[in-house]
Amino acid sequence: MLTIRFSRTGKSKQPYFRVIVSEKRRDPWGKYLELLGNYNPRTKKAELKVERIKHWLSVGAQASNSIHNFLINQGIIAGKKKKVVKITNVRKEKMAKAKAEKTAAEAKTAEIKTETVKTETPAAAEETAAVKPEQNQETEQK
Repeated sequence: MLTIRFSRTGKSKQPYFRVIVSEKRRDPWGKYLELLGNYNPRTKKAELKVERIKHWLSVGAQASNSIHNFLINQGIIAGKKKKVVKITNVRKEKMAKAKAEKTAAEAKTAEIKTETVKTETPAAAEETAAVKPEQNQETEQK
């Protein structure tokens, strides 16, 4: 099966990608059938052979998830973007557990806040009403 994918070149910390067509199981840095373009993510400059990309897609080559999203951004193909990052089941469980703990903590703090507001509201209103006239009298005396 043929796939269109990125092949990273460039120096360390200075990525530069080739867009290539190769066999799916073949090493992306090895031989490829055709070079379809280049992409520099630092400058966001892309040089693509649009006709050849469309040709390979029409022949049956599959675009990798990253290339699929890239081609949608470039306006070469239309459709929905695909998820690129795959999350393991263990990680999903950890994230669900952390989210449940967070919501439980937020619910608890919200409950504490409502309790303090209910208990302090009548007393606080009386205190503020009592304090304000005294403050006015003090300012008038000075």
